[in-house]
Amino acid sequence: MPMIDLRSDTVTRPTPSMRKAMNAAELGDDVFDDDPTVDRLEALVAETLGKEASMFVPSGTQSNLAALMTHCARGDEYLVGQQAHTYLFEGGGGATLAGLQPQPLDQEPDGTLDLGKLAKLIKPDDYHYARTRLLCLENTTWGKALPQEYLAEAKTFADEHGLALHLDGARIFNAAVEQGTTAAEIAAPFDSVSVCLSKGLGCPVGSVLAGPSDFVKQARRWRKMLGGGMRQSGILAAAGIHALQHHVDRLAEDHANARLLAKGLDGIDGIEVATVQTNMVFATIAEHKITGLAEHLRKNDILNTAPIAGSLRLVTHLDVDADAIRTAVETFAEYFA
Repeated sequence: MPMIDLRSDTVTRPTPSMRKAMNAAELGDDVFDDDPTVDRLEALVAETLGKEASMFVPSGTQSNLAALMTHCARGDEYLVGQQAHTYLFEGGGGATLAGLQPQPLDQEPDGTLDLGKLAKLIKPDDYHYARTRLLCLENTTWGKALPQEYLAEAKTFADEHGLALHLDGARIFNAAVEQGTTAAEIAAPFDSVSVCLSKGLGCPVGSVLAGPSDFVKQARRWRKMLGGGMRQSGILAAAGIHALQHHVDRLAEDHANARLLAKGLDGIDGIEVATVQTNMVFATIAEHKITGLAEHLRKNDILNTAPIAGSLRLVTHLDVDADAIRTAVETFAEYFA
């Protein structure tokens, strides 16, 4: 029996049809700007997000960092969520490599940042302070899609305060499917958007940074400096093209499986499950049951990340079907019984 891996949607493997597309990719040298498959991917992403241009990069971390470095100068400040990926999970790159000062703020329960609280964090025009230049949002956040009306309010807020607006849209397509809208509509208020191809879309590697042509041109310089210039990367870009053409609508299956998992776990004494929107299930585990849970799951071929403060995150993806979800629920029930 194959492992049921619920650690993250980053664990997906290329489908046979994706591998076929990668094998057939027409290649060049992307650093010389002559890989036709990379060019096709970048054009497709720009069109899909409603932006002028885009840039293929190895990872979402590099994509977000290149955006920070393009929007801000050394010594500048960016506003960001306390639990946001661009602040908490990217190795401090904004501070260490870009020389930027992050100004974090706790997110609200729905993943948004309170704009009134943000306004109080913007520094005055005084050389004693870092210059506040950028607001970073994340969609989805904790599996929750940010409300469209909030994104419009954030854009107005950024314009009023002279800030650029960047979206870590690693799972923007999950948000679009959940809300019944398009990625372009979600991306519209933002000056730049990073999208990940190697999460729910199922590619082996890669993210894309999109925005105005001049912005992307400058970001390419940072990509080179950060070691992100790849050569015959059309092999990877072909996977991205295939994913955008075939794997977006199927994200609804992951969302349905997450709801199936949540419903099953919520019926087990000792587990409380938060409301599910997309492909993430957050379950609070009774304290006396945490020790030994991971070992029990692993013995039954289920992988999960360790609980943090009693909360367990379980993520559905294209390599986990409904039968696997039912097996996982049964395994949890056996342990809690």
